[in-house]
Amino acid sequence: MTNLPPLPCYLNGEFTRLPDAKISVMDRGFIFGDGVYEVAPVYNGKLFRFEHHMARLDRSLAEMRIPNPMTHREWADMALKLVASYAYINGISAESTNQLIYIQVTRGVAMRDHVMPTDITPTVFVMSNVMKPPTAQQHSQGVACVTADDFRWEKAHIKATSLLGAVFARQISFDAGALETIMFRHGFLSEAAASNVWVVKDGKLLGTPKDNLVLEGIRYGLIEEICRAQGIDFALRRVSRQEVLDADEVLLSSATKEVLAVTQIDGKPVGSGQPGPVFAKLYAGYQQAKAQAQQDANA
Repeated sequence: MTNLPPLPCYLNGEFTRLPDAKISVMDRGFIFGDGVYEVAPVYNGKLFRFEHHMARLDRSLAEMRIPNPMTHREWADMALKLVASYAYINGISAESTNQLIYIQVTRGVAMRDHVMPTDITPTVFVMSNVMKPPTAQQHSQGVACVTADDFRWEKAHIKATSLLGAVFARQISFDAGALETIMFRHGFLSEAAASNVWVVKDGKLLGTPKDNLVLEGIRYGLIEEICRAQGIDFALRRVSRQEVLDADEVLLSSATKEVLAVTQIDGKPVGSGQPGPVFAKLYAGYQQAKAQAQQDANA
């Protein structure tokens, strides 16, 4: 018996429910973690920055040498069908819910061999689930994080399904009663277990470069746009561990967290120990971007 909820999903050409979705044990996603994934937010039934998520999916698939099995339009149509199905199953309006669309593409089914086969069909899995945003208390008071050395592989720019490193990193923070683990590679900031990390010093926002050591979050472009609109200095460069610990503000960003203030690291306060003014501007700008996207979708 399965304890999976009867959420709607799509698997290899068919819409079904999670408990009924089955793949081969020889799928390379199961055997090797040989696949990529994407997570796109849905606000009030509308996809948010979906084309940006599709562009990152294209990049990850290209790095993995897996052909994209669908066009961006086909992905969007499927996602919206799942959003509507989720709302129907739960007896609510799609326009009244915020959801997350999870997309996974693995190389496909083949006999176990480390060499990448080229004559197999990718496995495509997509599901919709409710979004669990930060609480009002987390927004107003910020969150605690801990630090750790970045022990993951050096192709972090690929949004790969082989996430054991991220699982270990997140467990570190969970065991410490913190929300996230901020990681450093050779003394410089990389990212958190499931978030990008931003540092504020003297009113300037600093982020890590877009290279193979970090996953370029979709919020990268959005935060830069908000900084431009809000008159906040923005730069991407190597950020030392000491700069993070001495920062006026530290922020997290991700599809589910949006923008969130870190007010404690390793048990010590960040800056004043309260969410700061740059966070307030970025959070307000983020909400404005969501509202504008809703207006554009309804136009």
